[in-house]
Amino acid sequence: MIDLPKNKNIILFDGICNMCNAVVLTLIKFDKKGIFLFCPLQSEFGEKISKKIQINSLKMDSIILFTSNTSYYKKSTAALKIMNLLGGFWKITTIFIIFPETFRNYIYDFIAKNRYKWFGKREVCMLPSDQIKDRFLS
Repeated sequence: MIDLPKNKNIILFDGICNMCNAVVLTLIKFDKKGIFLFCPLQSEFGEKISKKIQINSLKMDSIILFTSNTSYYKKSTAALKIMNLLGGFWKITTIFIIFPETFRNYIYDFIAKNRYKWFGKREVCMLPSDQIKDRFLS
């Protein structure tokens, strides 16, 4: 059994991906209400959540938005849901939901496939600073 924080949305991300880490830091900056918690897929907690939703975190090439003990979204749908939950001008990105998921995920997969080549990767997951440490599950 996993003890998950109540009333929070958990974003699972590739902790060694430079692009993914930059996106997480941007989300933290704009998440003024603190509705998101973050968890690297490579962490112990990330692996527990992955097992709970029956996803192999070693083969997962996607961001995952975990919204409750049973609900989760991945790839482009997760990205659009995250933007919608952020609110403000970010909500405009939800217009892309009109495109079929297969089309959106094709573009998402292209970026995901090339992210290490374009942005690089780390040897180990990012260590959050003291100012944002409470936003991470590990």
